[in-house]
Amino acid sequence: MIDRPATSSESLPLSPEQQKALAGRLGAERVADGQVVGLGTGTTVRYALEALGERVAGGLRITGVATSRATEELATRVGIPLASLNDLPRLDIAIDGADEIDPARNLIKGLGGALVREKLVEIAAPRLVIIGDESKLVPALGARCPVPVAIVPFGWRHTRARLAALGCRPELRLRAGEPLVTDDGLLILDCWFGPMTDPAAVEARIVATVGVVASGLFLGWPVEAIVAHADGSVTELP
Repeated sequence: MIDRPATSSESLPLSPEQQKALAGRLGAERVADGQVVGLGTGTTVRYALEALGERVAGGLRITGVATSRATEELATRVGIPLASLNDLPRLDIAIDGADEIDPARNLIKGLGGALVREKLVEIAAPRLVIIGDESKLVPALGARCPVPVAIVPFGWRHTRARLAALGCRPELRLRAGEPLVTDDGLLILDCWFGPMTDPAAVEARIVATVGVVASGLFLGWPVEAIVAHADGSVTELP
């Protein structure tokens, strides 16, 4: 773990949004010329994309792979060239946010709704840079967030019942009063397990459930975390 002292010129304490912006800018600095970059989804990633767009305008040559339509639109707007995951043999690095980060750098992701594409893109990268504000650090996964679970729409109530039998409280995610449908045509159940002592066992039971496509647990991935704090300091893991 590396703790950088406060370096921000902004007035302290930094708001959560300012912390996200700081982490996003630092995450963008990890990208090198000529790399193929997985581009995550979410409010923190927006700052990284904007910083990468500035670097591209200054001559940085990269190719991005977007994990959602929203990211694709923003990357195009800031000038990042994009390619399809199917057209690339490999990625060099991926940048994304997280909803929770535990001391072992395991993650809960997916509150932005793009967890399936995030897993598909980020599993193809040997490095995963996770950026976030200090609220994302938790002693145990599930301490403050549910585990998002992407499911097929057909028979979703039965899938919800099977997940509830695992000991969680699954809630269908809504948008404007209607079920949220992901870019892949899936539904999301936000499963409240509470703090997990064995997230790997929870993950195994979730993905073994008929009707489930993927969970928002990212366990044992090659994570490099950059977390900005209200006092302007930055924690880098590892």
